[in-house]
Order: sequence, then structure tokens, then C-alpha cells
Amino acid sequence: MEKYDVIHFEALGAEAAHLEERTKEAIQAGKLPADLNYLITPDNLQDYLQANPSLVLPDLITTKTHSVLPQEYINSGRKSVVTRSAGYDHFEQYADVLNITSLREYCVNSVAQTAVKLVHASAGFLNHYTMNTMTFERNKAKSFMEFVEDRTATVFGVGKIGKRIYDLLAGNGLNVQAVDIREDELKKQYGDSVHFVSKEEAARTSDIVVCAMNLTRSSKSRLYNVNYFSKKYLTSFEKEFVFVNVTRGDIAPESTLLDLYNSGKIVGIGLDVFSDEEGFEKALNGQANWREEDRIAAKVLLDHAINRTGNVYVQPHQAFNSDVAARNKAINTIDHLVAWYRNDKKRFDEQLPYYQE
Repeated sequence: MEKYDVIHFEALGAEAAHLEERTKEAIQAGKLPADLNYLITPDNLQDYLQANPSLVLPDLITTKTHSVLPQEYINSGRKSVVTRSAGYDHFEQYADVLNITSLREYCVNSVAQTAVKLVHASAGFLNHYTMNTMTFERNKAKSFMEFVEDRTATVFGVGKIGKRIYDLLAGNGLNVQAVDIREDELKKQYGDSVHFVSKEEAARTSDIVVCAMNLTRSSKSRLYNVNYFSKKYLTSFEKEFVFVNVTRGDIAPESTLLDLYNSGKIVGIGLDVFSDEEGFEKALNGQANWREEDRIAAKVLLDHAINRTGNVYVQPHQAFNSDVAARNKAINTIDHLVAWYRNDKKRFDEQLPYYQE
């Protein structure tokens, strides 16, 4: 079996082409070894290993979120993994035994623009106005939410993506504020350009909520935020509000969102993410059941969006799927590879943990 220096798993379409192009450029520039032996495959790690059982995984691999690391690989010394995703929660539990880095820059603008797109659709009652066009109904149209200075949007999580969302919403004429447990650290970085408030103040003042938080699953971390947007917390909001989530569905389970939407507390929903995306996909395609509460609620929200029966807008976790992001994804990935070789194959320049616990 051929021995590789690096394998890129789950590389599809334009991303695969860009990875090939950027790798060759880095080799030609002397940033990567001239004899680098690499493989770019559309398969996830476990499927490729099943088809090639004699393969010995190299010390450096890159994946996306559907690859599962073999336990023997995790335990075989300090290997290095690039997750070609802005999120890293699927691998963060291995940060003590592996070098793990993610792509924190590649999709900042595309995800931020998706968030604003979903805000505009939800605040503008897009489905309602589109349906009205079928009969040119103008007399009974709902009044949409206009963006003005005394209307407040709160961005939860103002890392790179959240900060870009913050700026875009401010540019749209809204009063914008932010909630982040890392407020003290981020103030040093952003200065006065971000107005921070407590989550309690956000519940009192928000007309629009945008979730831009990275998911942290470890319950021991101060950044733990599974079910952050609980029913108890969202019910405490004083105003009716629009809710948009473009990072991870586990932070705001669908059953909670649907309950609050049905009660009228949430007046519009925009989702690029779901709490159980793999299971949801399988259920939609007849390969899994619908017993799980959040999976059932996600299907109701999806039906509202597709049938235009509600002020709900969804897409299948593709906020990163812009032409620029596809190119930048490959650039950022190869930059990590270059850093790994420059550091004598021992670590990346930037890797988990990114934040102090």
C-alpha cells in the first residue's frame, strides 16, 4: 500500500481542485517538500479505511466533520489533524493528545453574509410577501420589521464570524450589541468597537438574536454552551424577536425554537444549522426514524420553510459555501500544512485550545 505524507479526506468539487492547485503552488515555492506524497479523496476517513484496510494513516491528515478518527490513531503518539471547518467541537476532546487546528478565517464573510440574509428574510416576512404576490394582495399584508436605530440586534459570540456579523448589522442601521463569556479578553482586541451586554440585558432589549457561538461540548469548560438557548432563557425575553443561528444547532435545539415560535414569542426563524444534522439527513432520506423530539421539530420547521406556511427559513449547513470561501478554505488548509512542516512536524502555529479555560 502506498505511503502518504498527508491525506485530505472529504474533499469535494471545487474544494478538491483548489487543494490540488494550492499544494502545487506551495511545493513550487519551496514551502512544502518537493517530494510530498499526498492524496485528496472525497471519502470520509472511516469509509476510505474500510475500502483500504492496509492503509497506514500518515502523521498529518485533514478532514471535515463527518470523519471519525480511529482510536488506535488517537493513541499512537501525537498525530496532527486539520479539521477543514470553522468549528472544531467534533475533535476538541482530543486536544490533549493530538495537534488539532481548524479553519478560523476561510468562511468569516460568507457565514456573516448568510446570517444577515436570514435576518432580512425573517424580519421582512419574506414567505408571507412572496405568497401575497401570487394574488397581488396588498391590503392585508403584515408589516415587516424595519431596521432602525432604536431596534436592537444582539450577536451571541463575537469571534471572527460574530464580529463580522456585528459590523454588517450595524451597517444595516440597527443598534447592535454583543454577548460573549470572553468579554474581558475580546475588549482588549476590539476596544470600543463592540458594545457588550449581559445575557440578561440581551433578554430585556433584543428584537433580533443571532447565534454565532462556537459549540463547546465539554461540560467542564467555562465555554460550555450546549442548549444555551434553553426554553427558560428564551421565554425570559421581554419582546417578540427574530432568531437566527448560523453556527451549531446544539446551542439552540429545534424543539425549543418551535415551541417559542408557536407561542408567538419568536416571530421569525433563520437556520443554517441543525442539532442532529447527520440523523436529520438520514431521516429525510428514509434511512432513520423520526422519534427524536428535536428531529421532529426540525422537520416541522423545514416544512414551514419549503411550503412557505411560516416565517421560517432554513438551509442545509451551507453558509460557508461561497465561491470565495471555497478558495480560502484550501488556502487556509495549506497554510496549516506549511506551518506544520516549518515547526519540524511537531505542531501548528495556531491550534487547540484557542481560548483559556
